[in-house]
Amino acid sequence: MLTPFSVEYIHEIIESLKNQTYKPNPVKRINIPKKNGKKRPLGLPTFKDKLVQDAIRQILEAIYEPNFSNFSHGFRGKRSCPTALKQMSRYFNGIKWFIEGDLKEFFDSIDHSIVLKLLSEKIKDSKLIGLIAKFLKAGYIKSWRYHKTYSGTPQGGILSPILANIYPNELDKKIEEIK
Repeated sequence: MLTPFSVEYIHEIIESLKNQTYKPNPVKRINIPKKNGKKRPLGLPTFKDKLVQDAIRQILEAIYEPNFSNFSHGFRGKRSCPTALKQMSRYFNGIKWFIEGDLKEFFDSIDHSIVLKLLSEKIKDSKLIGLIAKFLKAGYIKSWRYHKTYSGTPQGGILSPILANIYPNELDKKIEEIK
């Protein structure tokens, strides 16, 4: 059902956030092909959930972006594989070793309790943490059937990239500590 976008609509969303009655919808899940012939799941949130997720994303980025490693390039604005390669050519002359990794099904395997604990260490607003938990637990619809989510953050969700960076940031800090 399409809801007309209006000032009243926004006020309803704001009011539901204030009184903590906002309930994210399960994302619609589709599978899209990868280059290797396999498929990966993609979550498609509703328009209203995208609005709320984008507001949360802006808050999380303001808090976490200054604390992310300068050597982390995944899922970050103005950073990508080419910026990582450029940085490597500038800083890593004569290097003896480096760590490279690709975590299989990373978005699907993010542990909700760990990411919420990490968020709680920096964010003392239990309402915001609770709202993020609701998005993580909202579930998904695939082939017209509802499925609960016990882990992961849906690829395609606006919150997913920032949550995916918060999670391994602890590893980045540890590696920088021991280098």
